[in-house]
Amino acid sequence: MDLPMSSNDVAIQVENLSMRFELYEAPRDQLKQLILPGLQRLTGQKPRKYFREFWALSEVSFDVKKGESVGIIGRNGSGKSTLLQIITGTLTPTSGAVSTYGRVAALLELGSGFNPEFTGRENVYFNGALLGLDRAKIDNIFDSIAAFADIGLHLDQPVKTYSSGMLVRLAFAVQVQVEPDILIIDEALAVGDALFQKRCFQRIEKLVSNGTSLLFVSHDQETVRTLTKRALLLNSGKVSAWGQTPEVVLAYRRQLHAEDALHFGAAADDLTMRAHADSGSAGEYKNAAVEFQSIESKATRPLEFGRFAFGAGGVNIVQVETLNGEDERCAVFFPGDVLRIKIHCEAQISLEKLNVAIRIRNKEGVKIYSWGTLNQDIAVLESRPESEVFWGKKIEAGEQFSVVFECICGLGVNLYEIQASLSQEETLDYKSQRILHWVDEAAFFQVLMKNNEYFFGGVADLRMKADW
Repeated sequence: MDLPMSSNDVAIQVENLSMRFELYEAPRDQLKQLILPGLQRLTGQKPRKYFREFWALSEVSFDVKKGESVGIIGRNGSGKSTLLQIITGTLTPTSGAVSTYGRVAALLELGSGFNPEFTGRENVYFNGALLGLDRAKIDNIFDSIAAFADIGLHLDQPVKTYSSGMLVRLAFAVQVQVEPDILIIDEALAVGDALFQKRCFQRIEKLVSNGTSLLFVSHDQETVRTLTKRALLLNSGKVSAWGQTPEVVLAYRRQLHAEDALHFGAAADDLTMRAHADSGSAGEYKNAAVEFQSIESKATRPLEFGRFAFGAGGVNIVQVETLNGEDERCAVFFPGDVLRIKIHCEAQISLEKLNVAIRIRNKEGVKIYSWGTLNQDIAVLESRPESEVFWGKKIEAGEQFSVVFECICGLGVNLYEIQASLSQEETLDYKSQRILHWVDEAAFFQVLMKNNEYFFGGVADLRMKADW
């Protein structure tokens, strides 16, 4: 539970925020709602509603401290954009309160705040005025805005002629160059090219380090985890999780997995129904349904990784080890060392089409690498279609097995987390995947540098050579 804070500590305070929308079946129902309930009251009748209520947000509360970066995640329709529109003042909530302290700059829907008939230059001055800047101040920062947007001669063309990429370039340039106290971004950066996104993220990090508060919405879990310290997870308009970003992202992945499991469970029920309806192929459909349901419902051993793990079950990761070139347990490596990661697994039911995979992150939460047995299987089958691959191996109930991943350590100095996963892959392309067991913080290792023997800077060793 967060301790109460004074307004001097807070940039954004959201308290018990709810937002109701009225959904009408037809335009005439909106007219009925405007007129008929009043007449019904006059005649002593109980007023009737001609709409359905939809609560986009319900009792949402959280805070953003000054100089803090907070992420908001959730599926489409969870209420993220509605929440941001209320915070920025473009929507009025049904109940609850929002308080902001300082100048707010927001990058929401593409083109919001821009007049399509004005040129880019005119819109810069128009937006600057909306943010409370006088013309002299905008004159002083205009060259910086134009340089960051980097849209050339298009700056003097009407905004309605801009591509989505040009539009977000100009909008972002205006918002960040005014150095706001609070910066709010909703997915808009996704339309920019990779180089522009890099520049945006660098600018965001600089603003936050200088004391700007960031409220960032994105479907990209990696970006949210990298950019923000705390996060809010919304589910159907309600707060599902709130706290440190890695923990909230894990809760989001659990939510996505649970929803996928329900979807597949419904598919299995459908197969069973079709089996009864079609006696000619009843055996095939029934077996498919039973196979899936056994994975979902059969009791499995307690998960040793506790809150850091989730999955449909049927097969578990029981241990993850890091080993050196002599196959000894080791937690410290140097560039050039052999690094082995050994995944020990145990099956409760018979399975096939399995993929054992790892993901490596540094302590900042940046994904450095992900790879699995399926990646190797794909490469092997491309060159030798008749080869045996792990994907084709059948794992029997009660079987214990292990997979060892080996590489030459080429990582920079840092602490690294290993995430391990077991999934069932219907096809050899990662397009039809079910997570059976996923473990965050399955193991850790550290990479150090012998500076007097071999040295490089950065996150990875590219084995660069110089010639002259």
